Amino acid sequence: MNEPLPHIPTEVYLGFLGRTIEINWNYHALLMFGVWIVLVPLCITIIRYFKPRPSEFGLRRKVSIRHKEWWWFNVHKYGLYLAIILSLGGLVVALVVSKGISGSMHSLLGMMTILMGCLQVVTGVLRGTHGGKHYNNADPNDPATWRGDHYDRSIRRRMFEAYHKTAGMFTLLCAVGAVGSGLMQYPMPVLSWFLFLVPLSLLATWVFLEFLERRYDGYRAVHGYGMEHPYNKDRELL
Repeated sequence: MNEPLPHIPTEVYLGFLGRTIEINWNYHALLMFGVWIVLVPLCITIIRYFKPRPSEFGLRRKVSIRHKEWWWFNVHKYGLYLAIILSLGGLVVALVVSKGISGSMHSLLGMMTILMGCLQVVTGVLRGTHGGKHYNNADPNDPATWRGDHYDRSIRRRMFEAYHKTAGMFTLLCAVGAVGSGLMQYPMPVLSWFLFLVPLSLLATWVFLEFLERRYDGYRAVHGYGMEHPYNKDRELL
C-alpha cells in the first residue's frame, strides 16, 4: 500500500453531495502517467516518423479524419486533444481535493505542463491555411488557387512551427518532471520503474527510426518533391 506524505489529503468533503469521499491517488497518478508519458510521446512519434514518403504530387485529398492518408496527422491532433481533456479532468480533481494549488514542485510543474499543453492546442488551431498546387480543389494550372500558409511558408506558418515544435518538447520535459516529482510525494514503485524504462524505450525507438531514415520532410510529404513548390525551391541547395 502506498504511503503518501502527511500533507496529502486522503479524503475530501463534497458539499453538493453532503458526504466525505475517500481519495485514491493511484488513479490520478496512473491517468497522468498514461497521458504524458505514454499518449503524448506516442502522438509525437507518429507525426515525426510516420508521415508518408514524399511523392510527386503529395497528399491531394483534403485534411480530414475521413481520409486514411492523413491518419498520422489525425492521431497527433486528436490524440493531443484527448490528452489535454484528460489532463484538465485530473487537474480539476486534484485542485478540488487539495483545495487549491499546494505550491509543491509537483503542483507547479503539473500546472506548467497543462498550461503549455493548452497553448499547444491553441497554436495548432491558429496554424493557418493549407494550400498546395495539387491539394483538394486547387487547379494545377492556376497558381492563384495554390495559396495557403503552409504551402507558401508564410510568416504565420513559420511562427507556428517555430513555437509548436520547440514548445512541444519543452512541455514533455515539464511533464516528466511533474510525474517524477508526483511519484516522490506519492510513491508507486512499479510506476517509478516505468518512468525510467518508458523514456529509454522511446529513445531506442527514435534512434531506430532515425536509422531507417523515416523522418520524412513534412512539406515534401504533403505537397510533393517537385522543385516548383516554394519551400522546396528555397531549399534547393540544402
